[in-house]
Amino acid sequence: MRTALLFILLLLTACNQGPTLERLGGPTMGSSYSIQYVREPGGPVPAQVQRAVETILHDIDHHYSTYRGDSIVSQFNRLPAGECLALPPDMLELVSLGQHLAEQSDGAFDLTVEPLLDLWGFGPQARHEQVPEPQALAQVRRRVGYQHLRIKGRALCKDAPVQLDFNSIVAGHAVDVIAARLQAMGVSSFVAEVTGELKAVGRKPDGSPWRIALELPREDRQVARQIIPVNSLSVSTSGDYRHYFEQNGQRYSHTFDARLGRPVEHDLAAVTVLDASALQADGYSTLLLILGPQRGWDFAVAHDLAAVLVTRAEGGFVSRSTPAFERAVKGQ
Repeated sequence: MRTALLFILLLLTACNQGPTLERLGGPTMGSSYSIQYVREPGGPVPAQVQRAVETILHDIDHHYSTYRGDSIVSQFNRLPAGECLALPPDMLELVSLGQHLAEQSDGAFDLTVEPLLDLWGFGPQARHEQVPEPQALAQVRRRVGYQHLRIKGRALCKDAPVQLDFNSIVAGHAVDVIAARLQAMGVSSFVAEVTGELKAVGRKPDGSPWRIALELPREDRQVARQIIPVNSLSVSTSGDYRHYFEQNGQRYSHTFDARLGRPVEHDLAAVTVLDASALQADGYSTLLLILGPQRGWDFAVAHDLAAVLVTRAEGGFVSRSTPAFERAVKGQ
């Protein structure tokens, strides 16, 4: 009898357990990822979620890492001009988006900047960060240009020895894939973040919204400039304040204008974009950062992007939010 009562008590206790907030994370893409999710009774345990997420990240690394000689992108980059390589559907999707962003920005955004990244010291083949000699820069620029790419069926072809770098959009793609996997596992409320790109869906266990802090572009410490509620939206921030070097008093960031073959030179320090797709948010935050404070603003307004542009000003920073951003934050 006592055993039966104890068993009933255990059942009642289990039935009374409500949703719990679970957290997990780890290294990826030279940085890290993190997942917060609301686990309903009977929902997947953190170890199960972590295995699923890390399988996705492993596959993405095999496709897109320019630091791996056996990755698919490295195989394409080694091809000579006039060759094609069959690519998985997800890679063709990212190439298509990259080509679209290149056309929209008149070539400022470009997935073929890998040789420039190496030359300036930001890429996997770089020896050290430096301002290149004009002759070396001119030679490398002949190997850069989105117009040298062509999708032919399920293959990508090139008519010049161009090399791809997906770092401007691949983290957003990873977030979208992870979000879809979590929802397929029955997780309806979560924040999925990869190297700073994130997507928030649903609500916390207490019913309150997920709240995301947008940082000021500071190298020395993290400072929140705005905290916003987010539901079913992705948040991407691109900035020039994390990866850069200085030479002769001049600052050179890892954000390149492919038309010029050099890092951008303007006062736009950071851009945040909200979008249902993390891939789209990631791509457009980079595009706006390349275009600069005025051209980026004009582009964001013309294309109804939910964006915040943070510009350096005397004594600090100035932020401007597009009408679409204000509507998104208000849930309109």
